[in-house]
Amino acid sequence: MNKEDESHSWLMRLKQLVQGEPKNKEDLIDMLRDAHGRALIDSETLGMVESVIQLAQLRVRDVMLPKNQMTSVSQDDTLEQVIATVTSSGHSRFPVLGDNPNELTGILHAKDLLRYRMEDAPSFDLHDIIRAATFVPESKRLDLLLREFRSNRNHMALVVDEYGSTSGFITIEDIIEQIIGDIEDEFDIDDETYIKAHGDNHYIVKGHTPISEFNEHLKANFSDQNYDTIGGIVMAQLGYLPERGEVMTIEPFEFKIINADARRIKLLDCFDKRQLNHEHNE
Repeated sequence: MNKEDESHSWLMRLKQLVQGEPKNKEDLIDMLRDAHGRALIDSETLGMVESVIQLAQLRVRDVMLPKNQMTSVSQDDTLEQVIATVTSSGHSRFPVLGDNPNELTGILHAKDLLRYRMEDAPSFDLHDIIRAATFVPESKRLDLLLREFRSNRNHMALVVDEYGSTSGFITIEDIIEQIIGDIEDEFDIDDETYIKAHGDNHYIVKGHTPISEFNEHLKANFSDQNYDTIGGIVMAQLGYLPERGEVMTIEPFEFKIINADARRIKLLDCFDKRQLNHEHNE
């Protein structure tokens, strides 16, 4: 059987599977993997299709950005304060805090600031440009939320817990990442692990690693007075959200950005220079 006939045969099997009696997802995935083994689809395509099939098993809570990692503005901020937050973060959408820090009143789109000039500052009122927020529960399925994002052309939603309190937010980009992939396999770390050894004196570190965990694991003494995570310390030192590949030093460590998006640092390569210095001294 030539490759064209083989491809036609596989497509007929897939058509029969879809149009015939209902079968489980495992059967469909097995057929896709069989097609990959026959070189009918490549690894990237297989991974994306599997991710789409499994999307219904993921909930908003699995991929949302927690509230304590959000960059927000206050409804009472001045124009200068808002612009400073927008330019330093590089984000395009910001939750707006109400009088109560636990109350979120809406969403600010950075592009809505383009109409203002600094001479407009005295009359600036953030309430004039705040957009209504969409709220979704932590338990909502990602495939359903993606469908809603596409139908209403909304790209961001605030997430509430079972008590109605805001627990974070999620964007359409967060969902798409679940389909197209995010981190290279060589840098994969178990969900339960924050830090993984990666060669001599190198460690792969999740951006949301608590500073206390980092200090304990690598015998460091970073302060957690102003920031909760190692990603927060690195970002504060830089003064902006870095791009992949950027390198910076916070003695005695050298950090390289492995992965980051428009809101946070996700993964770092941390090089401990103390052992290298010790070897040189010897």
